Amino acid sequence: MPLRTHPNPDLAVGPHRQPRWNSAPHRRHGFHNLPAIARYAQSFRAAQVLDLRFSADLAIAAREDVRHLTALPWFSAMAVTEGNRLLYEAYAPDFGPDRPHSIMSISKMTANLIVGRLWEDGKIGLDETLGAILPWIGPGYHGARVQDVLNMNVQNAYDEDYHNPASTVFLHEAAMGMRLPEGPEPANRDFLAGIGLAPGTTDTTNPTGVCLYKSANTDVLMLAAEARGGRPQRLWLADLADAAGFEAVLHVGTDRTGMPILSGGICLTARDLCRYGALFAREGRGVDGQPFGSAAFIQATRKGGVPMPEPREHLRYSNQTNTNGVWLGHGGYGGQYMVANPETGRVACFFSVLQNDEGYDAAYYPPIIAMLAEICAGR
Repeated sequence: MPLRTHPNPDLAVGPHRQPRWNSAPHRRHGFHNLPAIARYAQSFRAAQVLDLRFSADLAIAAREDVRHLTALPWFSAMAVTEGNRLLYEAYAPDFGPDRPHSIMSISKMTANLIVGRLWEDGKIGLDETLGAILPWIGPGYHGARVQDVLNMNVQNAYDEDYHNPASTVFLHEAAMGMRLPEGPEPANRDFLAGIGLAPGTTDTTNPTGVCLYKSANTDVLMLAAEARGGRPQRLWLADLADAAGFEAVLHVGTDRTGMPILSGGICLTARDLCRYGALFAREGRGVDGQPFGSAAFIQATRKGGVPMPEPREHLRYSNQTNTNGVWLGHGGYGGQYMVANPETGRVACFFSVLQNDEGYDAAYYPPIIAMLAEICAGR
């Protein structure tokens, strides 16, 4: 007699076309516990930890926007650092300094460090096409330049509309191990290879004048980096943990083959997210003073990019980061943001979990971004 089974309830897709961990009633628990929920994951520890000593900047806690945003029911954590100083931290009652939180698309900034290092070492060219590096990649990326993929300046059939439960980004989740597939489980590489051109187009040229945000871009870039760098992505992540000096564990989700999901799979504590951001504040130098990323690439990142759409039209998407020309940062689906300012050395991060059906609200982020940017500027 066959044994009875049932689909994994955390990963099965429910009536609202979301896996339970990412449905509105369960999303907060999911973001606070994703390392234990993701179907596949890897973890990394640093050999040397960047010391953080509490040295409160009382002006941060006194800010009205800080008091307001940290009192919202969606709030999880906020932290601000400068060098070895922990200037501010706050946590929701159901969270704490030792708890990892999904950073979602803030993970994409890792691509800036890795591709920047390979570019400075002469191993990858920004004008090369992805097809020249990955001959097997499909038409959605084959003719696209590395620089355009870095800048989210590519048009193809991949769609990232969080208001549409049939969007490609949710199909991508099945290849990431973040939900159960409806049919055979694809490897992330195979899913990416199958992305085609946008209907009615003949190339990947972006006609809009603003960036076209696609999480698949990051995973394709990481496959290109793996091909040109001659080493698996997990070794870059081991080096990242050491360069940042993480105190706790760097968790990252993977697909079934073990490919790390750097488009959105990293989970860190708030303090460690500040340690991660400090790599950008130090222009790519690790805690040992050695380059992990590229200072020249980060400087070019602050000067370049493609305008972002409203309501972030004052920012540019540049080399897998957001920038206003001074600071570098990124947001994450569900309510995350991090800012790193190379001019002041300050880093600030904000964790929260939106619990509307979509898990996204474009208007939610601008006040958070403005607050973190002002704090990092020392204002």
